[in-house]
Amino acid sequence: MLAVLTQLFPLWALLLSVLAFMQPQLFVGIKGQIVPLLTLIMLCMGLTLNLNDFRRVMQNRKAVLVGVLLQFSLMPLIALLVGRVLGFGPELMVGMLLVGSVAGGTSSNVMCYLAKGDTALSISMTAISTLLGVVMTPLLVDLLVGQSVDVPVQSMLLSLLQVVVAPVVLGVVLNAVAGNLVRRVEPVLPLLSMLAIVFIISIVVALNAEKMAQIGPVVALAVVLHNSCGLVLGYGVTAMFGFDKRVCRTIAFEVGLQNSGLATALAMKFFTPAAALPGTLFSVWHNISGSLLAGYWSKKPVADAAVNTPASA
Repeated sequence: MLAVLTQLFPLWALLLSVLAFMQPQLFVGIKGQIVPLLTLIMLCMGLTLNLNDFRRVMQNRKAVLVGVLLQFSLMPLIALLVGRVLGFGPELMVGMLLVGSVAGGTSSNVMCYLAKGDTALSISMTAISTLLGVVMTPLLVDLLVGQSVDVPVQSMLLSLLQVVVAPVVLGVVLNAVAGNLVRRVEPVLPLLSMLAIVFIISIVVALNAEKMAQIGPVVALAVVLHNSCGLVLGYGVTAMFGFDKRVCRTIAFEVGLQNSGLATALAMKFFTPAAALPGTLFSVWHNISGSLLAGYWSKKPVADAAVNTPASA
């Protein structure tokens, strides 16, 4: 039952987004809860990790290296290109770059499992990119838009240490010292994360209700293009390096599915509600596209799948 509720994430996100758009006053008052909600998400992620997930990095060094390089190069550059092509102003551009510069999202682990990818590699990559993102995210945003937007690099770095590293480390420690207790509550963790993301999305929609009609469609187009390019290139470039199909599927999800909840929270904390809109729409869309692709790949055995891009695999 819990798994079904979690899998319906896009539906809950859509329903509460419509409610937030129609009745923004219900959510505007809790805008200060975005960071605590994100902290809860990262704690839930940490509780699902253990030291073996980090040790696996040494067993898959080449795959992890390629995946992380693609994560922090392709996605920021694609975000910049899409934003410029669509003529985004500073607010939306910084929002797109935040989405492109954060680590991979935890939903990639679920999608990878469903698509018969390498789940252990996916978890390892998410953990490593999450820790690296603490430094990479503010630096990449500053590098790409620092001349036109004042990017508070040091403040973002400190915030990421508090909101990302601390709860993840706490979760890993709790898993190590109280593993039996963690395993009892583990089935509830995805549902808690999903609810937290849905409320973050709803708050941002409420804060942007007046602007949604004007800028919502073009931002949605940008998000679809960004996510699609990440999935296709994540798979295609990895295939060019000669990795097997399970690894290609895994890295496609790691590159294409972002921690957009973190991007949204950073936009709200350091920039403007409008800058949080790309992350909000990405949170909904990448779960839809990821689910569709995972469903397709799950019906296509890895042994029989041709090495190709997601568009044709």
